[in-house]
Amino acid sequence: MTQANPTSTAQTLPLAEGVQGIVADWSSDQRAFKNVPWGKAMMWIFLLSDTFIFSSFLISYMTVRMSTTEPWPNVSEVFALTLFGRKIPLILIAIMTFVLISSSGTMAMAVKFGYEKNRRMTFILLLITAALGATFVGMQAFEWTKLIVEEGVRPWANPLGAAQFGSTFFMITGFHGTHVSIGVIFLIIVAIKVIRGDLDHERPGFLTGRKGKYEIVEIMGLYWHFVDLVWVFIFAVFYLW
Repeated sequence: MTQANPTSTAQTLPLAEGVQGIVADWSSDQRAFKNVPWGKAMMWIFLLSDTFIFSSFLISYMTVRMSTTEPWPNVSEVFALTLFGRKIPLILIAIMTFVLISSSGTMAMAVKFGYEKNRRMTFILLLITAALGATFVGMQAFEWTKLIVEEGVRPWANPLGAAQFGSTFFMITGFHGTHVSIGVIFLIIVAIKVIRGDLDHERPGFLTGRKGKYEIVEIMGLYWHFVDLVWVFIFAVFYLW
């Protein structure tokens, strides 16, 4: 049995009910994603699973932070840098955040020029994004070195206070830094493929995609924006709390 469903063109379309309606509702999802590239769909699934992992880490950190009986180190002092004879709190973290957020802008422009099939600009912007990501990782390595060498913090010990500080810090920032490092490697690979014309000619190989399509650039953009967004939460929860 069907009923009339008015549309903007004043026409009526049959609307299925009962079992046929249920089947139509379920199949509509399949139709909606029918033209979505498999790589893009798989990236969304991966990012969803990664969201749960990072959420678990941050929730665990907040739980430990609120339940520990030992004093928690003052992050403003722990992550302060001495510049011009003065200690400036969180200056390095602020610069790292600015660098990573800026890379989201260059990544977005790379996607734009990719769909315009501007190989040169896409290549340049991908390399700039990779350079900003590598800069972020380098500053994070400096932060780790300072914390380990100067402060004596370890994953299993912390002379500054609660022992859980070291374990949560190295776990969360290390996991995120690994994501950024992997992203930098893949950005360079995609940039090389773009400038060689692999995406235009569908040259066989890793991450080539469909002929004439720059979907892999957008897929990398999804990953990179996710990594940047996760850092915003880490920055807010770990460094500002």
